[in-house]
Amino acid sequence: MQTLHNTINAASAIQLPTLHTVLSKSGVDESLERFIETQRDEIKDILSGKDKRMLVIIGPCSIHDPNAALEYANRLAKIQKQFSRTLKIVMRTYFEKPRTRKGWKGFIVDPELTGDSNLEHGIYQSRSLLKSILELGVSTATEFLDTNIAPYIADLVCWGAIGARTTESQPHRQLASALHCAIGFKNGTDGNTSISIDAIHAAGDSHLLLTFSSNGYPIALQTSGNPHCHVILRGGLTPNYFSPNVRSTAYDLEYNKLAPSLIIDCSHGNSGKIAKNQLNVINNICDQLTAGETSISGVMCESFLQGGNQALNSGELCYGKSITDECLNWDDSVSFLSKLDEAVKVAYQNEYLHSEIA
Repeated sequence: MQTLHNTINAASAIQLPTLHTVLSKSGVDESLERFIETQRDEIKDILSGKDKRMLVIIGPCSIHDPNAALEYANRLAKIQKQFSRTLKIVMRTYFEKPRTRKGWKGFIVDPELTGDSNLEHGIYQSRSLLKSILELGVSTATEFLDTNIAPYIADLVCWGAIGARTTESQPHRQLASALHCAIGFKNGTDGNTSISIDAIHAAGDSHLLLTFSSNGYPIALQTSGNPHCHVILRGGLTPNYFSPNVRSTAYDLEYNKLAPSLIIDCSHGNSGKIAKNQLNVINNICDQLTAGETSISGVMCESFLQGGNQALNSGELCYGKSITDECLNWDDSVSFLSKLDEAVKVAYQNEYLHSEIA
């Protein structure tokens, strides 16, 4: 510990369990392992155009209450059957929260919401929730924020994102190149999409990834490269979900010899962080789809049991309401899905008619 003290200026140090210990205590059986692999493959097929359904990453801005999250997952499990022909629904299970300055760091770091770190408890709690959601037949999505935390949950994630603040980060691009799931790179907070395209190229290549073995020893891994990365348009200084933005990004992807496949985040810079504006965004996206736009492979939506958000330190928390960004309530979320479902059906029909004429 004295050697570490001489190297790093730390106020405290806590021993974490090895990955081997975590997986031994909360691993998955073969059935769930196969389910996760199948979900990953279906998502990759949508992004490559083999599957014509629309990918929908939907759920709370961030997880803070496992009980409310599981209730939301149960509702998704039931409603996804209604849209199974047109939509591939994946639940947002975001356990880390990036902060521009200060604030709650996320459930995996601070599961008690007290401001005190309890990472070991957060890891086990997060894994338990992920397994429960997957066992309902619902796919999982998360943002990989801390590259050291990622190995503790990556085996239970079907789709991942690298956020606007970290898309340019070399360690995150190296991590993406090592992950089994498809990864979306968000454009920068200023709206810059070229950094996302650079990230796709970087993550598709092999890298040397410094991490820890399952027994806790530091190791250097040669990654295989991830061919299933894509751009997420999340808005910036101005929204970028409009047709000219989509067409421009698709052109840039093709110019860079990449598949013109992208996801639009209906929240964040595209909604001005006003949850209800996500309905305006999806209306516009639906118009693009019915007009023949083919480069939009999916959308993202922040949604929870109750709409809006609440401050973490404002007294007793309201059940099922976000403590970070605003979310749509459940009824509005169903409306969101229904609009997209109808648009995809029209797009299917239009594509069929064009093929018949041809």
